[in-house]
Amino acid sequence: MGTSPVAGRPFGPCAKLRSRMAEATSPRRDLVAAARRVVIKLGTATLTRDDGRIALSRFYSFVEGIAALHREGRQVLVVSSGAVGLGLARVGVDRSGPSLPVKQALAAIGQGRLMSLYTDAFDRMDLTCAQVLLTEEDFSDRRRYLNLSQTISMLLELGVIPVINENDTVSTAELEPTDPGSHRRVNFGDNDKLSALIASKMEADLLVILTDVDGLFTDDPRDSEAAELVTEVNEITPELLAVAGGARVGRGGMRSKLEAAEIASRSGCATVIANGRTDAVIPDVLAGKPVGTPVLPQAGISGKRRWIAFAKSVSAAVLVNDGARDAILHRKASLLPAGVVGVRGEFGRGDVVSILDESGHEFARALANFSSSETRAVLGRKSSELTDAGIEAKYDTVATRDHIVVLAGVRNG
Repeated sequence: MGTSPVAGRPFGPCAKLRSRMAEATSPRRDLVAAARRVVIKLGTATLTRDDGRIALSRFYSFVEGIAALHREGRQVLVVSSGAVGLGLARVGVDRSGPSLPVKQALAAIGQGRLMSLYTDAFDRMDLTCAQVLLTEEDFSDRRRYLNLSQTISMLLELGVIPVINENDTVSTAELEPTDPGSHRRVNFGDNDKLSALIASKMEADLLVILTDVDGLFTDDPRDSEAAELVTEVNEITPELLAVAGGARVGRGGMRSKLEAAEIASRSGCATVIANGRTDAVIPDVLAGKPVGTPVLPQAGISGKRRWIAFAKSVSAAVLVNDGARDAILHRKASLLPAGVVGVRGEFGRGDVVSILDESGHEFARALANFSSSETRAVLGRKSSELTDAGIEAKYDTVATRDHIVVLAGVRNG
């Protein structure tokens, strides 16, 4: 499925989307009925009123919906935003653009208040919740990544509902802007992505992302009366990502939500993007009602490859020639030194790097066998010439094929 961008609009009109919508027979009922492990992401826009304060009636409705799923025998994990907003509502600071240290302080104030609300609400449902605060390093470090899985698995085994958020008081990945000129890519950058990473790592069946819009539209519903809700997405394409607009509240826009859905989909997990300001949205989604935009799961990739593709932040990049690109895409080959034509940035052995074609477009990610300085020393050489370059290494490839992941939607032509 694809779209064509239209200048000046966050969503372009899409005849192909409408055609697919008319023809589709959605399997959403089967997907949600079979979902035993569910991740629910509650965004700032769903938890707060227009004045920035917590929407208590809506908040308790979410908790009641989650409790109902728990009583059905489903395991539920909650990824919740709202700490900075709650801190802001408590302390009088400039709302127009607080600095990074102020945002971190607001998060410290608001996180305790946020968990107090969850604890009280779940207590009323005779359920126990647990706070889980995470940073980028919990995903980038392989050992911490595995330990995270063990901890959350034990909470679920104990019948506890994990309430997960980024630890904004010490982590800046979500709060500070990304340098577009850098080759560093922080996969853990907002709670949309965090919810998808949790769904991927915990092998969830369903990810529900609640926001302040009804889902993905064929055009911007604020501008066009002809905009239609997309009732099913089979594949998230680069064209679809390119035309996705931004939500009005919170850091993550619709593009962020589609990128999160892509992570979940490639991990074998279905996603539904729906309006959290709609009454009974959680029960309706899990009942298979035509609510929001579902994104269907794809065949899942292995755990180590999911970590390379999604969880581990990217340190730098290597550029490869057309022959190497073709070998990786069509023959699932390893990346040989002879195929590397350039190195951008610095990285060490075991870091994840972007693989770029000669035009600079990223088409894959890989676990590097060499450091950036070693790669520069051997680029363009045959594997048999590594010793001549003074490189003593366990491998004769820059990246082995088992540790290379082609990104979704890459054109193989």
